[in-house]
Amino acid sequence: MCRRRLELSRRSLLIGGGVAAASLTTGVAQARIRPADMTPLIGPRYRPTDKDEQGLWKEMERAEEEIAGSNLLIQDPQLTGYLKTIIGTVGGPAAKDFRIYLARIPDFNAMMFPTGFAVVFSGLLLRMRNEAQLAGVIAHESGHFLRRHQIRSWRDMRRKTDIFAIGAMMAGVGGAAAGAYLGDYVQLAQLGTLLSLFKYSREMEAEADAIGARLIADAGYAPVEMANIWQQLIGEEEASARYRRKRRHKGTLFDTHPSSDARMADLRASAAEVTVPGRDYRTYRERYLATIATIRPTLLDDQVKLNDPGASQYLIETLARDGWNGLLRFHEGEVWRLRNRHGDDVRAAQSYAAAVVYPDAPADAFRWHGISLMKAGRSGEAKAAFARYLTMKPDAPDAAWVRQTMG
Repeated sequence: MCRRRLELSRRSLLIGGGVAAASLTTGVAQARIRPADMTPLIGPRYRPTDKDEQGLWKEMERAEEEIAGSNLLIQDPQLTGYLKTIIGTVGGPAAKDFRIYLARIPDFNAMMFPTGFAVVFSGLLLRMRNEAQLAGVIAHESGHFLRRHQIRSWRDMRRKTDIFAIGAMMAGVGGAAAGAYLGDYVQLAQLGTLLSLFKYSREMEAEADAIGARLIADAGYAPVEMANIWQQLIGEEEASARYRRKRRHKGTLFDTHPSSDARMADLRASAAEVTVPGRDYRTYRERYLATIATIRPTLLDDQVKLNDPGASQYLIETLARDGWNGLLRFHEGEVWRLRNRHGDDVRAAQSYAAAVVYPDAPADAFRWHGISLMKAGRSGEAKAAFARYLTMKPDAPDAAWVRQTMG
């Protein structure tokens, strides 16, 4: 997939997403909504009875068929089973009815569709520091469904929008079921535009925050992690903007949010309200890292190749708050190498040198460490690094070149 198409799709998904805007992405109502006041409006095995909602469900069922067959989905039984377990744990009374898919798209995003199926982007998995944070995102999205936000916003939009324009957008998704394959970023971005029809109000986002905090607390997760997610996302956006020496992008996830401090305060207040004194709340960090271990190198590689050094470096440093390792140090080096400004080669070399000290250093860390050493005139050490690289990756595509370089 070409870089230009990927950027187009990312922008379309972020701007047109509405409900596709990831959990915790838009503003809150002026008066904070208390978790205790949030009760689910949908029970198990819910099916619509109103004709307009039945029609909406029919179109979304066809959309799900296309998403389920998309070549963007990560077909990893362990990962998808893990996500199903979490949504089954924090999905409230409709938990057993939810379906969840994992798409390889390096953005923080999650979508809950009106029929109860969700799509999680791989970039979201990379940004989560523990299972409680992931559960918070999924619980927030589940809250939208449980509070019937999709049909409420859909009906509101119908009152304000040309019905023929809506029909044309719906037909676009229906057309996919007739033969167009939803296996490309642009077509998925069109779904994001469609989902703008269900754009949530600030009150709805606040409701989803409140019920999400209640759901994860009931499941034994640390509810404060929902506030931590928000803090991390704001930091990443600001780091990206500082690198570009610009203000945040218009049309990003945070534009409808009036006050970062207020949102943080509301999330932390809700966490305090749902916390039962004496009860043990967990983050399950080790379990989460163990589950995503096989895919984490790919997630980091996808992020670094987005060529957003400010965001990537912030993200790596945020993940490293739980401890540096060879994988993070290597990708830190990749950020500097690909940025390629004055002095970045030295920064990259230092990161590669730090990476190879760790037992989990990937093979490519030794490759680039060797190249850095060769450039520095330290050929003996470079040969040792190259030898380690070939031991770990004997069938590497560049193995012949490395052996020739070693002499």
